[in-house]
Amino acid sequence: MTQAEPLHPFAGADVPALLAERARQRGAHPLLIWSPPDGAERVWSYAAFVDEVSRVAGGLARRGIQPGDRVLIHMENCPESLIARFACCWIGAVGVLTNPAVAGQELVHLAGAAQVRAAVTQPRLAGLVAEHGPSLDWIAVTETDAGTPAEAPARGDSWTVLAADPLPRREPDPSAPAAIMYTTGTTSLPKGVLWTHANMLWGAKLGALQQGFRADDVMHIVLPMFHVVGFSWSFLPTVFAGATALVQPRFSASNFWPAALRHRATLGAKVPFITGVLAQQDVPDHCFRQWTVGSYEPEHAARFRVAQLSGWGMTEMVAMAMTGDPWSDQRPHSMGRPSPAYRIFIEDDDGNPVGPGETGTLYVGGVRGLSIFREYDNRPEADAEAFDERGRFRTGDRVRRDEDGWITFADRIKDVIKVGGEGVSAFEIETVIAAVPGVRENAVVAGPHPNYGEVAVAFVVAAEGADSDTLKGRILERCGASLARFKVPREVIVVDALPRVGFGKIAKVALRERLVR
Repeated sequence: MTQAEPLHPFAGADVPALLAERARQRGAHPLLIWSPPDGAERVWSYAAFVDEVSRVAGGLARRGIQPGDRVLIHMENCPESLIARFACCWIGAVGVLTNPAVAGQELVHLAGAAQVRAAVTQPRLAGLVAEHGPSLDWIAVTETDAGTPAEAPARGDSWTVLAADPLPRREPDPSAPAAIMYTTGTTSLPKGVLWTHANMLWGAKLGALQQGFRADDVMHIVLPMFHVVGFSWSFLPTVFAGATALVQPRFSASNFWPAALRHRATLGAKVPFITGVLAQQDVPDHCFRQWTVGSYEPEHAARFRVAQLSGWGMTEMVAMAMTGDPWSDQRPHSMGRPSPAYRIFIEDDDGNPVGPGETGTLYVGGVRGLSIFREYDNRPEADAEAFDERGRFRTGDRVRRDEDGWITFADRIKDVIKVGGEGVSAFEIETVIAAVPGVRENAVVAGPHPNYGEVAVAFVVAAEGADSDTLKGRILERCGASLARFKVPREVIVVDALPRVGFGKIAKVALRERLVR
């Protein structure tokens, strides 16, 4: 007898089904408050938002987008970005969510690898998309740059061409692909992380339950929604709870508190860069009751007079695989406890479980296409590398299992630099620098920064006869032309040789220690 697959909570459902259900239940309740610093605020109720999603889905269908097609969504936080990605879900297409800060050649790789057919973008990015996108059938361009007035671009159609009659919902298929988000590559270019409809529903439901979202909450979102924290930790749980999302294009030190106070925001998600900037300002009387953070910092909780909920996850995890909870005290500087919805393992180099107080490599077990992403898009070799023989995901992180059951981050195996919350691949920067004439060898590591937490710093060995100052200028010029601004090294240090360990591997730990000293 064939063993049946276990049932999961989203059988017979998909993302449009959740939207339609909330529109029936919440109707006139505000789902989205759009608060750009340079434009007029606008509010979408649940009913109005879902109606617009269905109409844009009709426009996509009229322009030839079919189930399974990929649509590039290359833009900052804005209502059109959200409407476009949910319209893709509505029609059965796949929204490909990219970072609007990437440079041209990066966009060529991302969009080309995903085989996108069309694109939705904003005026200041339309030329980049047209020039560096693959062979696109069409490009739709919003009227503003995330709320900032802008001139109509020379290339691309107006966003309004996607307005059409509402498209009826298709038969739900929770296993169908719904979105592609990108994670930072460490030994290769970034990989597309494919989420199914069940993945997105998982993020919505588990995120709301673990973070304690309520229907009367206002979730203030300033983190980018092409990332997991801004989207599946923040916006999707808001929808599941029937709450309200207060969305701004990006974090702004001068606009954060006015918007939060005006709309009585109760929830938020913060990275160290944001809390570091806000800590330099006076903290007004506010309505926040909880911020989700990567590590519980009691001094910040006291400073901002708001409870902190620690959490850890990855784009591949969809939701938080480790977290605190809103009803319990938390261990200072911890990233949380294992979520009941995942299987968490911490093992030493020999595969043995670590004991209390010991550090080991973190593995996560889950169900692919449900609690863990389905696959890396068109990268079967990356899938094979990402999972061990027991089907567990190799996170590449080293963590400490504390005596009381809390987990604390220790180090990264994967060489990722966190610049203001943005994951940056050292390998990617090193590849660009290696192509600069006069560079014999280079290594990029994370250097401490008071505002961004970490920044990229490049150590370079010059070729014989190369002038150090000229070489530094060439490197920064090449990086500026080839990489997003936040990836460009803040410093280039020319050295006689790079430290080595083992069989000649560069000792990046020694380089990081040098920066700290």
